[in-house]
Amino acid sequence: MAKNIPKIADRPKERKPNKQLSFDFNFKSLTQNEQFKFVVGVLFMLVAAFMLISFFSHLFTGNADQSEIDAALAHTQKNKKTANPFGLYGAKLSHLLIFELFGWSAFLLIPILFVSGFKMSFKRELIPLENLTWQALFYTFWFSCFFGFFVFMLDAQATLSNVCGGIGYFINQSLYGVIGWASILVIMFVLIVFVVYYYGIDSVSKLSDKLNSQTVLQEADDEEEEVLVEKDIANAKNIQRVRQDLQAPPIIEEELEDLTIDHVDNHDEENIRPYLPPVVTTPTPTTKSPKGEISLTIENVEDIPETIEEEETPIVLDEKDAVNEELLKKFGLYDPMLDLPHYKFPTLDLMKEYDTGKANVSQEELKANSDKIVETLGNYGIGIASIKATIGPTVTLYEIIPDAGVRISKIKNLEDDIALSLAALGIRIIAPIPGKGTIGIEVPNKNREMVPVRMVIGSEKFQKSTADLPIVLGKTISNEIFVTDLAKMPHLLMAGATGQGKSVGLNMILTSLLYKKHPSQLKFVLVDPKKVELTLFNKIERHFLAMLPNSAEAIITDTKKVVHTLNSLCIEMDNRYNLLKDAGCRNLKEYNVKFVNRRLNPEKGHYFMPYIVLVIDELADLMMTAGKEVEQPIARLAQLARAIGIHLVIATQRPSVNVITGTIKANFPARLSFKVTSKIDSRTILDTGGAEQLVGMGDMLLSTGSDIIRLQCAFVDTPEVDDVCDFIGNQQGYDSAYMLPEFEGDNEGGNDKAEFDASNRDPFFDDAARLIVTHQQGSTSLIQRRLKLGYNRAGRLIDQLEAAGIVGVFEGSKAREVLVKDMDALERLLKEL
Repeated sequence: MAKNIPKIADRPKERKPNKQLSFDFNFKSLTQNEQFKFVVGVLFMLVAAFMLISFFSHLFTGNADQSEIDAALAHTQKNKKTANPFGLYGAKLSHLLIFELFGWSAFLLIPILFVSGFKMSFKRELIPLENLTWQALFYTFWFSCFFGFFVFMLDAQATLSNVCGGIGYFINQSLYGVIGWASILVIMFVLIVFVVYYYGIDSVSKLSDKLNSQTVLQEADDEEEEVLVEKDIANAKNIQRVRQDLQAPPIIEEELEDLTIDHVDNHDEENIRPYLPPVVTTPTPTTKSPKGEISLTIENVEDIPETIEEEETPIVLDEKDAVNEELLKKFGLYDPMLDLPHYKFPTLDLMKEYDTGKANVSQEELKANSDKIVETLGNYGIGIASIKATIGPTVTLYEIIPDAGVRISKIKNLEDDIALSLAALGIRIIAPIPGKGTIGIEVPNKNREMVPVRMVIGSEKFQKSTADLPIVLGKTISNEIFVTDLAKMPHLLMAGATGQGKSVGLNMILTSLLYKKHPSQLKFVLVDPKKVELTLFNKIERHFLAMLPNSAEAIITDTKKVVHTLNSLCIEMDNRYNLLKDAGCRNLKEYNVKFVNRRLNPEKGHYFMPYIVLVIDELADLMMTAGKEVEQPIARLAQLARAIGIHLVIATQRPSVNVITGTIKANFPARLSFKVTSKIDSRTILDTGGAEQLVGMGDMLLSTGSDIIRLQCAFVDTPEVDDVCDFIGNQQGYDSAYMLPEFEGDNEGGNDKAEFDASNRDPFFDDAARLIVTHQQGSTSLIQRRLKLGYNRAGRLIDQLEAAGIVGVFEGSKAREVLVKDMDALERLLKEL
């Protein structure tokens, strides 16, 4: 192995150390060395952290460390462990600066060290160091004296010495011996002198200007940063433009003839190309054009300087954009709330405070119910791995995890058996719970909790909601307040038997919107066939209601006016879509943003569009009396009106298939069901069972697609709604309600004999009339079968019989009423005709 070792002379020469690594002991050059500055800066920041932690520890452990510090200073004891995390040296430093010198104000020395170190290490100032140093030093001494005055006057040196330190205490002791308690005036005078001379204050107004200037400077800095960012974006766009010009095909003669370039010599082909700064090029094959030969290659486009921006043609706004900018500068953004500038939103004081206790479910009751559920399921051979309970305002949810191999359908079929063992009003089984690997069994509480409207309206979740149409419905099973957005539903279908809380739910929706929306942002179309449920809202007619022109009342109760109103809303929908098409917008939100930014001309028919919410309290009555005349416009609004801000809330107490038809149901993805009487009704409204097992009094299920949420509706009493409407109605409103477009319906008085034209009547008219009166059934199909006519001709005969006053008006799926009761009366009528 020795022979393989090269001789020393044959070894390669060792590299000399790098000059930068050599140590230069010249103090001047050492302090100017960048590495030295970096190291010292890091050291300063570490010392600042050392002081911060030591000082904080001293506030809590200073008394405990006092004996060790005294012993160390007297050199009578060594290596004694202290409570300060940095040991004896941390305790000594804290004792010196806080206890003996400056008190709490010693903390102001820490930012000086940290900012100094940061500036030395990173060549950047967090805040101006010079200003920080002067202010921190002054306030360190001043606060020590200020706190010292109170420590001295309270004679609390033994307990509060850390607050003021030794300097503050002894200065106040000396001053008090000369001028007594007036020493505080001297301390405040020193502060005033410093503020006046350091900040350059010579009057009170100058002081306020100085404070305001800080905000202005901050805004100016933010604007400067935005300008720099925009400049960077412009440079990037210029580079992209140059790339596109380089990749563009050669310019041919026909194109050059069409070009118009100011200040360019048409005989100089090089001036036609865009300006490019000098760059290093490499020889490449040239690209030939009909005008000559141009050769230009850019090796690195990123190296193009910013001078391109100076040569760029200035951007000229078109006339429309220029007008918009001028309007914005002159008037600012359009504010629809200025229509009613003094409008005040309802306050929580209008709502009652109820003494509502929590749902009282004891641990014994929970244990007993859990044991009964496990026992009942065990009797049928179903083992339970685990069970847990969640207490809600109305029901308690028991989540169970069955043993492996147990079929879910087997548990679901035991619903009645579990209800029997628990002696409960009715239970609901959720198998499985969406998003969880558990099966839910909802058991009603014996003592229910009422959810008052004041609690949910005043909740932070509702008050801070940014939804377009926020509505708060109540509480979930887990006692969380449930807030949703009607604009995203976008329509709501409600059902429930009489007395189960349906009208309270409607009032809750309307009240939620009244608390969150300004009259310029929202309008209601209220349809109340029962004539008594929504009359409270008559008082807000000039603020929130919409109605037909020349209508006596804003709340619609007459069936024929309901049909006209629905068709009028369809016209409003079509008009809004035309305006959206002209504005180039897809929905109401985009359109209103453009209008607020003054990009739409009101002289061309544009206006700020409020949301419109159509509320129908009893659909079943309308379907019985008007049928298709109501169903078709409702279906059309439900299909199309969402994008232009028209939303429907329809309630019925009879959710049967002839009321909630397939056409209506398909366009209402959000359904809300209170307790119904049968499982069939539950399936009609929710497409699943469960609503028949609810316990009433506001207990409800909300279906939003695939999820079904159980809620306890908040209780809003009639006097509370009345107070809210009074509060709004007593304020200044618009001159009238929001006017819907006029609808020209069919002429009324179809039974008037004067409109009947005997000369154009069908040859089978008399036979059809005798047939109808004989059977007392105004049916088109009866005429078809007995007279052997086609459907169209039979339909015309029915229309002629209606015009002659023999049969009544169309009533949907029901047969028409026969107005002539016997043959003698018919024969007399035929002779008159």
